[in-house]
Amino acid sequence: MDLVIQNAAIIDGTGNPRYRADIALANGRIKEIHPEGQGNRPTSNRTLDATGLALSPGFIDMHAHSDLALLQDPAHTAKASQGITLEVIGQDGLSYAPVTPHTLEEIRTQITGWNGHGEDIEFDWRTVGEYLDRLDRQGTAVNAAYLIPQGTVRAMTTGWEDRRATPAEIERMKQLVAEGMEQGAVGMSSGLTYTPGMYATDAELTELCRVVAAYGGYYCPHHRSYGAGALAAYEEMIALTREAGCALHLAHATMNFGVNKGRAPELLALLDKALAEGADITLDTYPYTPGCTTLAAMLPSWASEGGPEAVLARLRDDATAERIRHVMEVEGADGCHGVPIDWDAIEISGVTEPALDDHVGRTVAETARLRGEEPWETARRLLVADRLGPTILQHVGHEENVRAIMRHRVHTAGSDGILHGSKPHPRAYGTFPHYLGHYVRELGVLSLEECVAHLTSRPAARLRLPDRGLVREGFRADLVLFDPETISAGATFEAPRTLPTGIPFVLIDGRFVMEDGRRTDVIAGRTVRRTPVT
Repeated sequence: MDLVIQNAAIIDGTGNPRYRADIALANGRIKEIHPEGQGNRPTSNRTLDATGLALSPGFIDMHAHSDLALLQDPAHTAKASQGITLEVIGQDGLSYAPVTPHTLEEIRTQITGWNGHGEDIEFDWRTVGEYLDRLDRQGTAVNAAYLIPQGTVRAMTTGWEDRRATPAEIERMKQLVAEGMEQGAVGMSSGLTYTPGMYATDAELTELCRVVAAYGGYYCPHHRSYGAGALAAYEEMIALTREAGCALHLAHATMNFGVNKGRAPELLALLDKALAEGADITLDTYPYTPGCTTLAAMLPSWASEGGPEAVLARLRDDATAERIRHVMEVEGADGCHGVPIDWDAIEISGVTEPALDDHVGRTVAETARLRGEEPWETARRLLVADRLGPTILQHVGHEENVRAIMRHRVHTAGSDGILHGSKPHPRAYGTFPHYLGHYVRELGVLSLEECVAHLTSRPAARLRLPDRGLVREGFRADLVLFDPETISAGATFEAPRTLPTGIPFVLIDGRFVMEDGRRTDVIAGRTVRRTPVT
């Protein structure tokens, strides 16, 4: 044996009650599990006494934005310190593969606010397979699975125009999705409030989902509204995937804005009805009320047509900018989920230009008052000066909705963590310990065993991983040791990069990536590619 962990309280990921056992690891896998009082204790050259600690499978982050961070930051402590051993990237329909040289530059600008521009990265890939190979060649701090970004695929075939795709373009999109699935992607994502993915019709999306289904993957949409049209948007995704015969995983499944206060039970009833009728549905959430995205995402879709340079040109034109303001402040832009924007709820969390740092940590309305100008002029000026780079916290959520949704039987966890920016959302550093510390220990919303199942075996089942997500003999030794009495998210909105407490040990492939609460120099992650349909 390479390592024996003694006296741990095993929370195995099934939701069953914990039990005390010794666990022996060898060659990156769980070799033996010896429940207390049953047989001889296993021996090894190295033994770890885990008295007082719980041992669970590694946590799976079902919604991550670490597409460039995995290449830029070998330590990736923000995720490793939370006990995350696998994250799913390629989210919200926008990522960096597949690409052409032209679309790569457009995408880099479009999602600078999520990931930075990546000036320090050599973008030496074009296909999904080449991107995954690059991650494996360099090595990753945690394991990573990839979703084909539908918006990026659309940009490659139809550009950034708001129009229906031709039959030939749809066939080309289907070919690109098939190639990505064959090269190891686990499914496809969409960002249906982001350009250009939002311009796709349901018929177009259904055709792409048929391809995903044929390879045993799943569709992960950021759907068309989390605000005024939220329930209709959820219904649309359920109907679309039912028609395509495709599994559905709802990204950051929330009910936000004033129009949806207290309406989570309506969403859950909709899901329960679909599940009873045989639909294959899961969802993820983060355990916080504010959202996080880019300031440019708030613009109406017509103002975002044509790509980043076209957006900037519209913002510079006074007459067009006034039209944009009216839609956002009076009518409710589709980019802001059909709800008139509340500038007091829009807090700037990051910029790319250091000269603009004084905006960070303030709402747009607050900065406007300090400058003696209207909020839209503050937002417009910032978008142009930072070339669409600002990220925001959007304070529009409801605690009762958050708690209701996390209790559902198909719920999993996703940080939606944007690591870029000087004041990121604390979910990037705190999602998983916040579930276990705040919502389990302090509030009792979930039992510890049930919550661990949400963080481990449920996402592993969605990803069709045959040897992850459970503490079971023969499974991979991706494991977390934490103290149920002290585990807590250190990250707050005031200090969002503070590391968690109560997670002293994290192992990937049987190797310590966190030891005694400190990040080691071990780089044990690799890409986790689609399991072929049998």
